[in-house]
Amino acid sequence: MNSIHIKKFGLACGITGTLLYAGCVIVMATVGREGSIQFFNGLLHGIDTTAIIRMDVTLAEAVTGILETFIISWLAGASIAAIYNIMTREAEKHVS
Repeated sequence: MNSIHIKKFGLACGITGTLLYAGCVIVMATVGREGSIQFFNGLLHGIDTTAIIRMDVTLAEAVTGILETFIISWLAGASIAAIYNIMTREAEKHVS
């Protein structure tokens, strides 16, 4: 059975997380507070985000957030790939 390349899968997940974060930044920058509230309320199945939407995010906070999102997403992807590889190796041992 094939295995997943851990670093490449981690990178793919990291880039995907970063793109999602950048999408949130673009939404907030283009539609303003009320538009952001509507967007995120819809995305979160009706959870009211009015009290937690903060529009005065600094550039330093945004850069830190995008780096943290990349790291967490990379770690999640690498973990998924590693666990998958271990599980498929174990399954192959039991089949043989």
